[in-house]
Amino acid sequence: MARVKPISVVIPVYDAPEELDRCLASVAATVGDASEVLVIDDASPSPATAEVLGQWKERATPAWKFLANGVNLGFVATANIGMRGCDHDVVLLNSDTEVTPGWLQGLQRCLASDPAIATATPWTNNGEIASLPDFCRFNPVPPDPAAVARVIAQSGPVNYPELPTAVGFCMAVSRRAIDRIGLFDETLFGKGYGEENDFSRRAAGAGMRNVLCDDVYVVHLGGRSFGPTGLKPDESSMRRLLSRHPDYLELVQAFIAADPVSARRKKILQALDRAGVLMG
Repeated sequence: MARVKPISVVIPVYDAPEELDRCLASVAATVGDASEVLVIDDASPSPATAEVLGQWKERATPAWKFLANGVNLGFVATANIGMRGCDHDVVLLNSDTEVTPGWLQGLQRCLASDPAIATATPWTNNGEIASLPDFCRFNPVPPDPAAVARVIAQSGPVNYPELPTAVGFCMAVSRRAIDRIGLFDETLFGKGYGEENDFSRRAAGAGMRNVLCDDVYVVHLGGRSFGPTGLKPDESSMRRLLSRHPDYLELVQAFIAADPVSARRKKILQALDRAGVLMG
């Protein structure tokens, strides 16, 4: 069995104080006292965000670090600061997520299972090709995310199926991939959108893999973290991505049409049904 390596959690922050508080509480409850957590505030203007961060600075373990950008740099540059600031594999975690018991260990096992894995994305309610129960659709947050995660973790052997791209709400990135292909492209993608897709395709071009960590579940609210900046995926974001990866849309469309994770998804949904665990 592959040796599981240390992993650091990087959480870029831009306002959404209520969601941030719930995210940090879920991380604190699940990662263990020795896990490195790096929280980076990207010049959030809301006093409520500063208050939440101040409270967590007081109660967090010494393994947690809090940084603040002097000016708003955007998600891409903030994520890169986090990845540069850690020596290990990294999970980039949006601050509008809520993690579940065992999530970090599951992502560690996934990255350790194959040296060719560059990125790993868990199941979620709202994560496009990683969404449950409905594929490529927004799904409501389940009443008991921890129960959902428990059933998924016990629903059979992992497959770690290949994805055309990681999904950025919770993206585990191996240090091997960072060393091989570099960080997110701040020049091309500016303050955000498209950077994780570009990273994933660059990794694939270097012979590495992007996979679904199919025994882990993380809640994603969506649109709360960095939402107030007005950034959104649009035509210009896609143009930038396609300028470097002209076949990107065809790759994703082929994946969606084939739906190679359908059997695994069906098995999980059957296990949830047998356990009486509701998804929404």
